[in-house]
Amino acid sequence: MVDDVKNRRATKITTRISSKHQVTIPRKAFGEAGLRPGDRLEVRSEGPGRVLLTRAESATERHAGMLTGVYPAGALDELRDEWD
Repeated sequence: MVDDVKNRRATKITTRISSKHQVTIPRKAFGEAGLRPGDRLEVRSEGPGRVLLTRAESATERHAGMLTGVYPAGALDELRDEWD
């Protein structure tokens, strides 16, 4: 347990808030969080001095593939053919 506490202290990372209210996420924290350039983040205040950044979910990604097996094979193709 002592080693765990020491490791947490050793990995403390800090950054600064710019005059434009911008914050740079340090590379180590960025990588450990699995973030990538271009990711959209949700920002929430968690009380005085705490801000939580969470990767914003895409509605398309969240629902993609949920209706697999709902329609019989070929049924959607038949519906699409009606559009012509």
